[in-house]
Amino acid sequence: MDLVVGIDIGGTKTKIGLVDKSGNTLESTFYRTKEYPELDGYLIKMAQTIHQLKSKIPNRSNLIGIGIGAPNASSKKGTIENAANLPWKGSVPFVDQLKSHIDVPIQLMNDASAAALGEMLFGNAKGMKDFIVITLGTGLGSGIVVNGQLVEGYDGFAGELGHFDLTFGDGRYTGLGVDGGLEAYVSATGLKRTIMYMLSKYMEPSRFRGIAYNDLHGEDITQAAEEGDLIAIKAFEYTSKILGHALANFVTFTQPEAIFLLGGLTSSGKWILDTTKSYMDAHLLDIYKGKVKLLSSGMHGKNAAILGAASLIWQKVK
Repeated sequence: MDLVVGIDIGGTKTKIGLVDKSGNTLESTFYRTKEYPELDGYLIKMAQTIHQLKSKIPNRSNLIGIGIGAPNASSKKGTIENAANLPWKGSVPFVDQLKSHIDVPIQLMNDASAAALGEMLFGNAKGMKDFIVITLGTGLGSGIVVNGQLVEGYDGFAGELGHFDLTFGDGRYTGLGVDGGLEAYVSATGLKRTIMYMLSKYMEPSRFRGIAYNDLHGEDITQAAEEGDLIAIKAFEYTSKILGHALANFVTFTQPEAIFLLGGLTSSGKWILDTTKSYMDAHLLDIYKGKVKLLSSGMHGKNAAILGAASLIWQKVK
């Protein structure tokens, strides 16, 4: 049985899984990215984890490659460059260094672009030729498919919509220092920042008035909204308004059939999806109205990032 290792390198967690050609994740695990500030120690942990997972599968399994999704990753150079939420700075020759620990074909790509390939191979974008995937995690990533081809750009960094300047120099800073960038507002981190903003703007009681920023969690914000907490409801509305308006703008340059939302923030359900769709539809040009669907990812929940990474290998095999 042929298997691919799918690896999602996130600012908080590194997720690793073994994926078959049908998109089934047979074994998976994770470890904390920031516990390995030195790259070599991180790569040793990665190689050890891959071997541990493979040992749980019968000997007849054959590892045909490793697909890796990471922020600020160049698919054409095999590097990770100046990623805001990762501990290794500068231009890191990630693929070359990993090959010294495990000798199989390795493909690296921006995590959101990998998610777009995964959506096309294993998710709800099967048969679609024009769509956008927006990943809402620690930051905001995006993968763009046009005429059935992933948009990669000159050296593999196309589609950094999370750092699209919304305010033209009068807003929050993203992790890459963009003043007014989208992910500073629309991401798990952005939602937390918005909670603090709403606490200063409104005087109504809220469960968050006695909670420090670092103790805020997305699940708690969703639960508070369900319970009628005004601060949480206002934070989601503010987030959805900005995202909906941004998506309407993005439609103008590729006219996608659908936009897929993926990542931890989408677990907020209606608090993100319904209101974002309303704002997107309201801001679409008339020529696009009624033509663009806003959908949740069709990949399997917690394994979506692993499937996206594994698709980097499987899409070359199928």
